[in-house]
Amino acid sequence: MLLRSCRVIPRETHRIFISRSISSSKFEMAPPILSLALPSETGRVLSIQSHTVQGYVGNKSAVFPLQLLGYDVDPVNSVQFSNHTGKLLILLHSIRYPTFKGQVLNGQQLWELMEGLKANDLLYYTHLLTGMPNDFLCYIGSVSFLNTVLEVVKKLRSINPKLTYVCDPVLGDEGKLYVPPELVEVYREKVSDKVDVMVTKWVTFMLQVVPVASMLTPNQFEAEQLTGFRIVSEHDGREACNKLHAAGPAKVVITSINIDGHLLLIGSHEKEKGQSPDQFKIVIPKIPAYFTMNIGSMVRCATTFKGTGDLMTALLLGWSNKHTDDLAKAAELAVSSLQAVLQRTLDDYKTAGYDPQSSSLEIRLIQSQDDIRHPQIKFKAENYS
Repeated sequence: MLLRSCRVIPRETHRIFISRSISSSKFEMAPPILSLALPSETGRVLSIQSHTVQGYVGNKSAVFPLQLLGYDVDPVNSVQFSNHTGKLLILLHSIRYPTFKGQVLNGQQLWELMEGLKANDLLYYTHLLTGMPNDFLCYIGSVSFLNTVLEVVKKLRSINPKLTYVCDPVLGDEGKLYVPPELVEVYREKVSDKVDVMVTKWVTFMLQVVPVASMLTPNQFEAEQLTGFRIVSEHDGREACNKLHAAGPAKVVITSINIDGHLLLIGSHEKEKGQSPDQFKIVIPKIPAYFTMNIGSMVRCATTFKGTGDLMTALLLGWSNKHTDDLAKAAELAVSSLQAVLQRTLDDYKTAGYDPQSSSLEIRLIQSQDDIRHPQIKFKAENYS
């Protein structure tokens, strides 16, 4: 029996051979990143928000709708939890889940992700979306993470000066805080210093964010804290928008205002700095549920929907970029789409034989694709003269 002679290649030589083979065959011939080489007409979004394995909040509420609207979206998960913690709902109603597990991203880890993208020439984005991660703030409260978000804005703008930054400032609703008081200081720079000491730190931080934001989507309570201005009328809502314009953002949408039992969205677009903005309102019907997080003060009932504010801000980003000079049109599409998602959610829970007013509900996002992609405008904007 003949034995074939064989030559044993030294281990180090083998490694060098493998390395050179990979270098020549893979890295030098690597395909382009198509979202950069052939970008979509809508844009490329970096979304920094929370994430849950089960349920739809944060990035789980924002990424899919933006993709349906034609955007390439790269999510960074500020927290990754097994499920919605429910802790925020202590301020509101019942807790759905008794426990949660997961991880929290800190400022250094966020910056490492940015450095990795930059090292591979992947840090070009047309849009940045932040939801100021509410669960993250409630449980860890890292000012360093939020300060790193500001550094991310600067870095992205150094690469693309035309970057559109959409910020959803999560503070609270119905006069109650979602975030710990020590975080309120990083959002305040140019608006007003007459703010309750309980929220001073959060406002100080947020008002560092406001001047660099392109669009801001606060609810009534958050707008009051950012401006130091009480909103008790439509005129007050418009004036709050003006104050926020003066601080920086060209587009402001106060997503929910309760005026004498009537629910409104007030939007404002300052097309040229220093000129009077185009302002409008949308009257929002009362669906028998309590909408939390930015669209949150719509209705105060026993039911809570999770992730609606995250969804609303994503829809406003998506549609406002498609209608750059018509914020009212974008808001009509966003509100109509969101209302359709919520109505479907209620109907499906009822079909399943569940009382939708007895607990918090997960929105039916996947089942509402058509409502997101092709919403029927049922809620019209009324322009202020």
